[in-house]
Amino acid sequence: MTSETTAMTTRATAAAAGTWVLGDRTVNRLGFGAMRLPQSGEALIGDAVPRDRERAVDVLRRAVDLGVNHIDTAAFYFSPLRSANELISRALAPYPEDLVLATKVGPGRDPSGEWIPHARPEQLRGQVEENLRQLGRDHLDVVNLRIVGSDSIAERFGALAELRQAGLIRHLGLSNVQPHHLAEARAIAPVVCVQNMYGIGVRPEEEAFVRTCGELGIAYVPFYAIAGTGREGGAGAGGAEHPEVLAVARAHGVSTARVRLAWTLGQGAHVLAIPGTGDPDHLADNVAAAALRLSPEALGRLEAAHRG
Repeated sequence: MTSETTAMTTRATAAAAGTWVLGDRTVNRLGFGAMRLPQSGEALIGDAVPRDRERAVDVLRRAVDLGVNHIDTAAFYFSPLRSANELISRALAPYPEDLVLATKVGPGRDPSGEWIPHARPEQLRGQVEENLRQLGRDHLDVVNLRIVGSDSIAERFGALAELRQAGLIRHLGLSNVQPHHLAEARAIAPVVCVQNMYGIGVRPEEEAFVRTCGELGIAYVPFYAIAGTGREGGAGAGGAEHPEVLAVARAHGVSTARVRLAWTLGQGAHVLAIPGTGDPDHLADNVAAAALRLSPEALGRLEAAHRG
């Protein structure tokens, strides 16, 4: 890494990527995902190693110091010894006024970590209340309904809309959905964001949906934007990174993770990034992506990698 790049990393903040109005809350487009906070290794796998509590707390505080004011979390992000929500509460409460906490409901995990794939509509209030308890809040800024499959979401989303009317939820979003789910949800209540898997080389057919969200004024929030199909460390999780991504990273003197995040942010003003890490150095590098401007040549190479 060049001295110029090191200096850029040191001074970069999440604000460098610009802002987006999420419902009625303004957030910096470079945010933070809490999934990796409770444990190291592959997230949400029962035999992963619980992360050091104080290190996780320090990462959260450092993220806010670097301008992050949008944190994505869930009550089902936990290891045998750590809960992402309770780490967030310990690190950041009383919360900064500009901090937006977005959580997810739908799936669940019992205390042993076993998955409960779909909450019934009548179970969603309990999941919302568990997030409120763990975070120490009287309302949730954003709640995303996370689903699996293509079935109707009307009953489940309708249950969340009722909780929004009751004041427990400020704004609603969707996670892991298809375009027809968005249309179905918008007929029930406003939707402020869609969270789907997307990144360089991952689901290029998703681009039409990304554009649709932008046209509707809905934030599009990719998950696994760095990890891609490998889930960890970009495509290099199980082997080598894509050669075009490597070439662009070398040309700019930055990490491949930073390139992937900068590309993600370049897909539209409504696209938000929520990279997660439990490592303070990785955090600083991720946040520095907010200030990275890719050259036209680099964008062309990355487009080829995306569609290749």
